[in-house]
Parts: sequence; C-alpha cells; structure tokens
Amino acid sequence: MSAIQVTNESLEKIMSDSETVVTSKPLAAVASVEKTEPGESLPGRIGRMAGDVIKGLLPPVLGLALFVGIWALISQTSPQLPGPLKTWASAQELFSDPFYNKGPNDQGIGWNILASLQRVAIGFGMAAALGIPLGFMIGRFKFLSAMVSPIVSLLRPVSPLAWLPIGLLVFKAANPAAIWVIFISAIWPMIINTAVGVNRIPPDYMNVAKVLNLSEWKIFTKILFPAVLPYMMTGIRLSIGVAWLVIVAAEMLTGGVGLGFWVWDEWNNLNVEHIIIAIFVVGIVGLLLEQMLMLLAKRFNYE
Repeated sequence: MSAIQVTNESLEKIMSDSETVVTSKPLAAVASVEKTEPGESLPGRIGRMAGDVIKGLLPPVLGLALFVGIWALISQTSPQLPGPLKTWASAQELFSDPFYNKGPNDQGIGWNILASLQRVAIGFGMAAALGIPLGFMIGRFKFLSAMVSPIVSLLRPVSPLAWLPIGLLVFKAANPAAIWVIFISAIWPMIINTAVGVNRIPPDYMNVAKVLNLSEWKIFTKILFPAVLPYMMTGIRLSIGVAWLVIVAAEMLTGGVGLGFWVWDEWNNLNVEHIIIAIFVVGIVGLLLEQMLMLLAKRFNYE
C-alpha cells in the first residue's frame, strides 16, 4: 500500500492550478459543477445554454400537451364536458373583468380569490403562531411531549371538514368557522415537523450548551432555530398545502364570497366551464404559494 505525502510545495502547486475549484460545498456537489470548455466561442456557449433550456422545458410541455389532448378527446365523447378551446374562451371573458361587483352573490373571480386567500392567511397565520412554538416545546421537554403526543395522535387523522360543525357551533358564523377549519387542519404538520426537528439535533450540541451554561434564549437562537429550520419549513409547506386544499371544501359548505362558494354557485348554474377554470385557478394559486415558501426556505437555509 502506498501513502501520499502532502507537503507545502504540493499544496501550493494544487492551489496554483487553474482547474482547482475552491468551494464550501460537499465533494459530490463539486463534481456536478459544469465547467466552461476552454476555447468555447460565444455562439457555441449560447447554443449549449439554449439546448439545456429546451431539454428542461420539453418534458413539461409534452406532458401538458398530452393532458390537453386527453381532455379534448374526452370532451368529444361527453358533450356535457366543455373542451379546452371553449374553456379558454370562457376564461378570457372571465378574466377581462375580474373585479366586478354586482352584489354579494355575483362578484368577479378576483374578489373570490382574494377572499379565499384572506381566510387562508388568517387561519394559517394562527396555526403557525401556535403550532411552531408548541412544536419547539414538545421537542425540547420530554414531559410536555408525553402529555401532548396522545392528543396530537388522536386528533391529527380527523378529516378537516369534521371540524366544521364544531366551528359553526362555537363561532355562530360561517366565516370564522371556515377559518377555524383551516387553522385546525394546518396546525398538525407544523407541530409534528418542528418537534421532530428538535429531536434530531445531535446531543453533542446540547451538551456543549450545558457546558457553556447557555440560557434557554441562547440555546434557541444559536442551536435550536438554525438546526430545526429545514424541518420547520417542511411543516410550513405541508400546512399551506393542506390549508389551500381545505378552503374550497369549507367555503362550499359555509357560503359567502370565495372560490369554494363560487364553484358551488357555478355548479348550480350548470356553468361547467367556470368550474374547470376554478380548478385551474386553485391549482395555480396553490403552486405559487408552495414555490414562494420554497424560495423563503432557501433564503433562510443555514446549511
């Protein structure tokens, strides 16, 4: 077996090499770094970048084209289901004036989207304000974890809409009842993921904190929060998905202004094009919310 001896001269030679890349990333990440071919011309580089963009866009474009094709085929065999072209024409007309207001039961889709987003923001914000600190405490203190874990395990699998009658009974109004359903549905992923993140902290970190006699505030800000943040953001992403999933069903039952009520109202009017548009709107807004949280998670990534 041969051994490699690293000397100051060899290190200087390695660091002076033009192909040496210095980075804090793991070796696997370094291996994936693409290097510009020496002597590559500008048109060649532009062509290579265009090829990469086409390779990235081609699969989703083909998938969407296949989806629209299947949709058009089904609409040909089922006359009640509007096809893509008819739905697109209806969407153009609908979004030409999204904020019209002709009374409580006839408002533009813009007002309905804003009403649903407002309910989700309030319910989700309340769930985050309570769920994240509770998750930290459950993960930090074993006695509290033993107290709360059976309750969380019991209530977490309950269907979100099962909480709606309780909300109507307690709050005596539809709007707070819908917010209550969002709150109770969104709180569990945040509690569980935050508590799991605290439990996954290496014991050495906490031992160092004990040796240094750090206060609970220092332990939280210097150890717990940076280490738990990825788990916490995962819980937040799951929660916002659940909250946006639940709002449509809750608004269908409670009425008022909102995407769920709008879908139900259009169903009563047998306007299937608008129902399909609402499905796409719900999907697009949910996707945007998730992407926004992913960007936020990357912004606060300590790794």
